[in-house]
Amino acid sequence: MTIREFKMPDVGEGLTEAEILKWYVQPGDTVTDGQVVCEVETAKAAVELPIPFDGTVHELVFPEGTTVDVGQVIISVNVGGDAPAPAAAPAAPAPVQEPVAEAEEEPAGRQPVLVGYGVAASSTKRRARRTAGAAPAVVVPEQLNGHGTVTGAPRPLAKPPVRKLAKDLGVDLAAVVPTGPDGTVTREDVHRAAAPAAPVAPAAPAPAVAAPAPAPAAAVAVAQGDARETRVPIKGVRKATAAAMVGSAFTAPHVTEFVTFDITRTMKLVEELKSDKDMAGLRVNPLLLIAKAVLVAVRRNPEINAAWDEAAQEIVLKHYVNLGIAAATPRGLIVPNIKDAHAQTLPELSKSLSELVATAREGRTTPAAMQGGTFTITNVGVFGVDTGTPILNPGESAILAVGAIKLQPWVHKGKVKPRQVTTLALSFDHRLVDGELGSKFLADVAAVLEHPKRLITWS
Repeated sequence: MTIREFKMPDVGEGLTEAEILKWYVQPGDTVTDGQVVCEVETAKAAVELPIPFDGTVHELVFPEGTTVDVGQVIISVNVGGDAPAPAAAPAAPAPVQEPVAEAEEEPAGRQPVLVGYGVAASSTKRRARRTAGAAPAVVVPEQLNGHGTVTGAPRPLAKPPVRKLAKDLGVDLAAVVPTGPDGTVTREDVHRAAAPAAPVAPAAPAPAVAAPAPAPAAAVAVAQGDARETRVPIKGVRKATAAAMVGSAFTAPHVTEFVTFDITRTMKLVEELKSDKDMAGLRVNPLLLIAKAVLVAVRRNPEINAAWDEAAQEIVLKHYVNLGIAAATPRGLIVPNIKDAHAQTLPELSKSLSELVATAREGRTTPAAMQGGTFTITNVGVFGVDTGTPILNPGESAILAVGAIKLQPWVHKGKVKPRQVTTLALSFDHRLVDGELGSKFLADVAAVLEHPKRLITWS
């Protein structure tokens, strides 16, 4: 049979690992070029991963829930169509004879990649090996799986996760006594070799009780959860968000300003637009008009839409608005953005917002949708919160938090009346935005929402 190995692709965007969320195939299943075999989650999004060749699944190297480094083999496929011959039980490993042929070199750039990413050139070659008692097999190793060149001594048999574990623990696989099938080194063997040296008891006629292998990290977490606490690994979207927020908080000097105002007229306009024929079939809500008000305020105060380039010591003014909308998902907080939102009409903006929210809830937001944002809105009001002090999305100069809209007593035309009232909070990078600019921008957003006819007069 001919075995090809498929590695975790180069995901780009500076990411080096991904978690396998779900396998869609099992050993023995037939796969075709372009078929999705698993779903992985990077630090930015969940992505379906297609395989770039036809064949029959030979082995799933990692189980679901495992975080895998880029470049590690995740699945092997029999592309030759021959059924694997049953493994014999030889007294000693069969010697490796000289290769009968060298397969053609992989075309440059053929390394499989995640959907939406570019490719990286690869110099990997496939070589055929012949072993006694088995059909010729072609395997695609990666620099001999990181173990240098072939020497006279046979290479220890171990799966990639076991090799990584040995590397992390500083264990030489050649010195480990294998206990797995056909002389394969297991995780327990590696843990045993890494344990402190202890006197070895001579073999006894009766089988000795083996010491239990160290419990994996997941088991420890479950045991603690059954008691008084549960430990959840920090990975994926939450890990990336945490790193970004820490970097933002300790890089950009944050300033937050607040404004509380009467939004009753905007709420009435929302109800009117719901019955407008031009908005038929579209979702109309307060966030739509708040987003439009932000775009109008950016047009009036373009310096708010900028970025700080530390390396070049320059302020980068953006002449477009990629409007980010913070979205809470089961995987954590993400901020996809609407590209060129400044150029969209109200119906177009409504459609874009609906698609953005639906995609985020389904966990299908692409990494590209979360790149290049210039200004962000976070709607904390949906949780009944009055307002907050939001942290800037990295690379942006300002973020607007929208509080809950509540019926409150308010002075209107000289009399205290029940009115719809809300509070906005604007956090901005004080290196880029001074108090005057921040105050003008926030006041403009509030003015448009207090008197929404300004959406027309100021546009």
